[in-house]
Amino acid sequence: MTDRPPETGTETGTETGAEIEIDTVDTGAERPLKPALLKGWQRRCPSCGTGPMLKGYLKVRDTCTVCGEELYHQRADDGPAYLTIIVVGHLLAPLIHIAYVQFRPEPMTLATVFTVGTVALSLYLLPRFKGAMVGFQWAKRMHGFGTRPGAEQPAE
Repeated sequence: MTDRPPETGTETGTETGAEIEIDTVDTGAERPLKPALLKGWQRRCPSCGTGPMLKGYLKVRDTCTVCGEELYHQRADDGPAYLTIIVVGHLLAPLIHIAYVQFRPEPMTLATVFTVGTVALSLYLLPRFKGAMVGFQWAKRMHGFGTRPGAEQPAE
């Protein structure tokens, strides 16, 4: 978690001392879920779909490099790992059974092939599930996405 100074949505003018409104107020309008999930799956910013969401394999950027959307609110935690385990397990467990019953390979061959397959599929899916989970949180305005200090909360 990164500590950020609170943004007020207003700025004091240096010459006159008057407050100037900055365009940071979120309207609270519904965000479409499906495009946000797709952009997240592609590991792109859920807001603009252009900027990269991740700055490493799984590290989410604090802000989008293109549109400036704040992404540090995300709380994906262990969710992507659980989803990866569920999907990989449900795909490969039946395949192991089918391969063993149909082809009767040597145990070491079976173990080697499915170990490589499990690792490869897990490494492919994990960052995509993380991006989709961040996109889901962004679309549903969870964990601070869509709320700015000083802005009104959307009606529930």
